[in-house]
Amino acid sequence: MTNHKCCTNSQKPDYLLWASLGVILLSFVWANVATGETLLMVLAKENINLLFSMWDGIVIGIVAVGILNGIPKGLVMSIIGRGGSLNGILRATAGGVLLDLCSHGILLVGMQLYKRGASLGQVAAFLIASPWNSLSLTFIMLTLVGWQWTALILVLSMLMAIISGLLFDAFERRGILPQNPYTVEGENHNGLHRELQDYLKNIHWRPRTLLRVLKVGIIESRMILRWILFGIVLAAVIRTFVPTDLFVAVFGPTIAGLGATLLFATILEVCSEGSMPVAADFLLRAKAPGNMFTFLMTGVSTDYTEILSLKETTKSWKIAFFLPLVTLPQVVIFALLLNNGM
Repeated sequence: MTNHKCCTNSQKPDYLLWASLGVILLSFVWANVATGETLLMVLAKENINLLFSMWDGIVIGIVAVGILNGIPKGLVMSIIGRGGSLNGILRATAGGVLLDLCSHGILLVGMQLYKRGASLGQVAAFLIASPWNSLSLTFIMLTLVGWQWTALILVLSMLMAIISGLLFDAFERRGILPQNPYTVEGENHNGLHRELQDYLKNIHWRPRTLLRVLKVGIIESRMILRWILFGIVLAAVIRTFVPTDLFVAVFGPTIAGLGATLLFATILEVCSEGSMPVAADFLLRAKAPGNMFTFLMTGVSTDYTEILSLKETTKSWKIAFFLPLVTLPQVVIFALLLNNGM
C-alpha cells in the first residue's frame, strides 16, 4: 500500500478542524445537560442532526479513500479510462452516478482520484454527476416527485457532468488550466482484467490490512474533513436562524425565485440526504422544477467545500474557481428551461 504524507503541517495545529470538531462535541454535551428550546439548544440539535445525516457517507468515503490510496495507478486508470477522451468522461460520470455515497463522501473519493492520475475533466464529471445521483437517493427522489421528474433531472445532471468534463479536459489540454502533476505522460497500463488480477494477488487478507486502510483513509481525508466539519457548523447556524417556510414561500418559478435559489444553495451546506426533501419542496410547493434542479446542482457549482477542497488538492485557485465558472451557466440554462415547461 502506498504511503503519502498528509499535506497539512503536522507541527502546526489545524485550528479550523479542531474548532469545528469542538463545537460539534459541545453540541452533544449541551443537548444532554440543558433544557428548554433555546436558540442554543436548536443550534446544538441542528449540529447533531447534520452529523447523523452524513456520518455514514463520510465513513464510507474515508474507507474508499484508504482503499484507493493502495490501489495501483494502472488499475485506477483502467477503470475510469484515460483522461482527455470522451470515453474517460463517460466512465467517470457513470462512476459518480453508481457510487452510493453522499456528496461529502464523493468529495473524498474525487480528490483521491485526482491523486491517482485522473484528468481534471474526469474529476469534474465525477463530482458533478455524484451529489444526489447515488442509487439510494435516486430511489428517495423517485418516491418524492415521481419517476418522470426523477429521470429528467438525472439525465440533465449527467449531461451537465459530461459537458463540464469535456470543457475541463479542453482547458487542461490547451494550458488554460494546469495539468494534473500526478499523471505521467506515456504510461502504459494493462487491461482492466489483468490489472485487477495482479492487484488481488498481492493483497494480504489480514485484520491489520483493514486497520491500515482506515488509518491511511483518515490521514488522507484530513484536509477535506476540516471543511466538512466546518460546513456542518455553518449549516446549523443557517438552519437555526433561517426558517424553512421562509425560503419555500419566496422561491417560485421566476427569475427572482431562481436567483434566490442560487443564493440560498450557495450559502447552505447540507449533505445530499438532507437536501433532498427540501429540493422536492421547490417542485411540490413552489411549482418550480428548475429551482429544484438548481438547488441540487448548485451544491457542486458554488459549494465552498468543493472549491476549497479542489484548491487544497490541486494547489490551484484557478482550477477551483473554474468549477463555478463552467457549471453555473449550465445550471441557469437548464433551470430556465425546466421552469418554462421544457
